[in-house]
Amino acid sequence: MLDFNFMKNNYQYFYEQLKRRNFILDIQKISILENKRKNLQNDCESLRSEHKKLSKYILYRSKLYNNIDIFKNQLIESRTILSLLKKKLNCIQNKINFFLSNIPNLPSLDTPDGKNEKNNQEISRWGHIKKYNFSIKNHINIGNKINGFNWQEAATISGSGYTVIKGALAKLHRALGQFMIDIHTEKHGYQEVYVPNIVKKSCMYGTGQLPKFEKELFYVSKITQNLNNTKRFLIPTAEVPLINLIKNKIILSELLPIKYVALSACFRAESATYGKNQQGLIRNHQFEKVEIIQIVHPEKSEESFEILTKHAEYILKLLKLPYRKVLLCTGDLGFSAQKTYDLEVWFPSQNCYREISSCSMIGDFQSRRIKARYQNKKTKKNNFLHTLNGSGLAVGRTLAAILENFQCSDGSVIIPKILRTPYMNGMKMLK
Repeated sequence: MLDFNFMKNNYQYFYEQLKRRNFILDIQKISILENKRKNLQNDCESLRSEHKKLSKYILYRSKLYNNIDIFKNQLIESRTILSLLKKKLNCIQNKINFFLSNIPNLPSLDTPDGKNEKNNQEISRWGHIKKYNFSIKNHINIGNKINGFNWQEAATISGSGYTVIKGALAKLHRALGQFMIDIHTEKHGYQEVYVPNIVKKSCMYGTGQLPKFEKELFYVSKITQNLNNTKRFLIPTAEVPLINLIKNKIILSELLPIKYVALSACFRAESATYGKNQQGLIRNHQFEKVEIIQIVHPEKSEESFEILTKHAEYILKLLKLPYRKVLLCTGDLGFSAQKTYDLEVWFPSQNCYREISSCSMIGDFQSRRIKARYQNKKTKKNNFLHTLNGSGLAVGRTLAAILENFQCSDGSVIIPKILRTPYMNGMKMLK
């Protein structure tokens, strides 16, 4: 959530910055709501002050006189009016909060302007794109040939958008997740965390998935003994529970940065992207992903963002997968992001790059929602933390990229050297 106190004095600045990302801030609406809130707040404070004075006066009169009923009636009437004003004030405040919760983060000043992905800027490329002297197959055909995929069984169990992986291919899928976790913990200094796949609504709100993206989420309901439905959400990314680990906490500045990594299942309805790159492992309702997050001092935000992105890139380099780094334009930014790099891996069958990781600088947008702050040891003042997140990497898409980039003419697949020992027990090929 944005800093409303700053916004109130700088409406035009916020309007212009949000316009860069194709969001039109309704200044008139929020101004009217804020003026109503301010007037009601003043009325409440004035009436509360009068109410206190009247209470003291009644107490004083009761010691001297018996008949104070008229004053008691005035007190009751005052209390009733104050209660009504508080309800109106609460209603207006809720409207303001809902309005603010639907406003995306301000883009960083160095995020390029643009309407969609066509306006993203390529920053760099890495790796050698192989030339094949045989007909290139996509990862679906390759996986089918080595009896690793069974799409029909997945559809029978769960419907479309799910995958069953078997045998050596399932082993490679598991190995990739373990390999990524090991690199991030042993080389990059992240603490591994096991997190729940089901979270409360407040956690989804805290990271920016709600209220805007509720239709893109899966949820479960538990019917309690008194028949009340308690709504819980399946996580779309481990970012949600990881960020909420610092909810309502004040952290000493000397304990920063906090760096977490988790391998988790992720669940996404993907209704807004129906038919877009849905084949195979590219876009599923359920998939596994290694998520890396950093919680940092505001002064370290930019530097940490570049480092976190390099951590995700390092995994691709170890696997020898060609990729490019792309800086997203304002129109392609995620709701909570100030600035984002997408890492896109090469897919030979499509003759193009596809996203395999998204690394974002969030600023204090999430920490304001979850009330996560740090304390300066010298001044003892509490300020909002900055958060960053990235995929390090999406496991299914990494598996798909390996199948395509390391395919052989006979349909077999070379396993990247970094994974052979110990992760694949010395196995060199998938046949």
